[in-house]
Amino acid sequence: MTSSEIRQRFLDFFAKRGHAILPSASLVPKNDPSVLFNTAGMQPLVPYLMGRPHPLGNRLASSQKCVRTGDIEDVGDSRHLTFFEMLGNWSLGDYFKEDAIKWSYEFLTSKEEGLGLDPARLYVTVFEGDENAPRDFEAVEIWKQFVPENRIYFLPAKNNWWSAGDNGPCGPDSEMFYDPSPVPLGDMTHEQYVAADDVGDIVEIWNDVFMEFEKEHGKVIGKLGSKNIDTGSGLERVSMMVQGKSNVYEADMFAPVMSLIKEHAVNYSERNARIVADHLRTALFLIADGVTPSNKDQGYILRRIIRRAVLKMRMLVLPEGTPIGNNILDHYINFYAPVYPEILKTDIRTIFKTEEDKFQKTLISGLKEFDKQFSSGVDPFMLATTYGFPIEITEELAFERGLVIDRELFNAQMKAHQDSSRAGAAAKFKGGLADTGIKTTQLHTAHHLLLAALQKILGPEVHQRGSNITEERLRIDFNFDRKLTDEEKLAVETQVNAWIQTNHKVCRKEMPLSEAKQIGAEMEFGTKYPDIVSIYMIEDDQGQAISKEFCGGPHVEQTAGLGTFKIQKEEAVAAGVRRIKAALS
Repeated sequence: MTSSEIRQRFLDFFAKRGHAILPSASLVPKNDPSVLFNTAGMQPLVPYLMGRPHPLGNRLASSQKCVRTGDIEDVGDSRHLTFFEMLGNWSLGDYFKEDAIKWSYEFLTSKEEGLGLDPARLYVTVFEGDENAPRDFEAVEIWKQFVPENRIYFLPAKNNWWSAGDNGPCGPDSEMFYDPSPVPLGDMTHEQYVAADDVGDIVEIWNDVFMEFEKEHGKVIGKLGSKNIDTGSGLERVSMMVQGKSNVYEADMFAPVMSLIKEHAVNYSERNARIVADHLRTALFLIADGVTPSNKDQGYILRRIIRRAVLKMRMLVLPEGTPIGNNILDHYINFYAPVYPEILKTDIRTIFKTEEDKFQKTLISGLKEFDKQFSSGVDPFMLATTYGFPIEITEELAFERGLVIDRELFNAQMKAHQDSSRAGAAAKFKGGLADTGIKTTQLHTAHHLLLAALQKILGPEVHQRGSNITEERLRIDFNFDRKLTDEEKLAVETQVNAWIQTNHKVCRKEMPLSEAKQIGAEMEFGTKYPDIVSIYMIEDDQGQAISKEFCGGPHVEQTAGLGTFKIQKEEAVAAGVRRIKAALS
């Protein structure tokens, strides 16, 4: 069974059980400045898990694109990836533990509708209880209908409690693990199970979160208004199991790329080849969702991923002139375009090649500096921070010349350097949910007014290309091919403030996607939308719309009281794309 067939089987399975199928959201979160990427299928659904009715009902399912870089150093083992697809189904105050567990088991083991995995290789964990919630005997009793009790293990919150971050919905979970070994491991004691998990002999393939609690500033503060279900299953890991492979890189989405690298590499390394295969796929999807390499935010992560891939390609000693990067990208584009056609709308190869060429120049300058330092002593910290020279290259060159690099000293220097440079941004990257406080809510509304003003002053062809809103300021990226004049910026400010002072009404409407398009509601570039969408409209006294936008963020009900709008900065961020940062006072 191919990964595409597995994805479709999952969606069909839950559609048959009354779930509306959602398109994948962009990797870049909307209305959530606290995280750089969507890291789980539930993140785009947070407002609905917190109680807002979803326009498509209370049973949902999707295959969501996700990026996680917290375990980037583990990429290259049998199961860690930076980009992955999360298969998920949700209940918003509808079914709870019994149906969630039953359907998880049925999909994993049913040969007719599911994956046909061997039930005898399945293990289950449940929450052992703590000060926040009791031991989950209810989940155990349900699971005993499907798996032997001696294959059900109680584990602490670090294993079996799930939340997106320090704020928002959370709860105990039940995780399913599968044994892919040639000879089944069989029954295990609690200690044997923990040991098998630690060394990767068993692999997590599904997680049912019983989301009934709310967290604030890292602490559970009480229960949600309704009990919700949030499940997740990694498509790549499931494909590995169904296809009988020992690691994710042998599954169908990666196998041709691994063969291509092995065919061309002079100095083949399995781990380096896996990193290249993973990182180029992640780069492709990030670029397709509008991220470009830069020194900030999502662009910084993309740049790091591309450069790490280029470094590993160099260490594999791929022959000069071999267009290996483009060949790998071409495989992924052909493989995923039928499901994610947005990857065909961006010149991914050119963006990758431009960044690759920039980094090759960095490598050349770093090599020259290394040669200069060789006689007097190599300083890997200076090479890394001044020349962007990777420590792996420094170590490799030093080894060839009989030198040993003090990696512990380097790590300590880099940690101190990173702690200092990141201190100011620490809160932003902690994870969790978007701020819905008064100031942020006001800025969401001002963001809509700003886009409307830009279209009025600069022309209707101006459209949003990205956004980010915190409690201090708003940021909008929009297509425009030149710097704004001082007169244009003043005209935009004046128009926004005029609309604020007139006290226009802000209202939210739900309507079919086709109707929203027909009325000309502003859509975000490259975003897929469901059949029923949420539209925010800002209207004057005659009911004429000043602004019509697809949006799920928080907004005020009237524009009066927003304060005074002021543009702080206007700059270029990419060819044909400008950025404005603005605030309310």
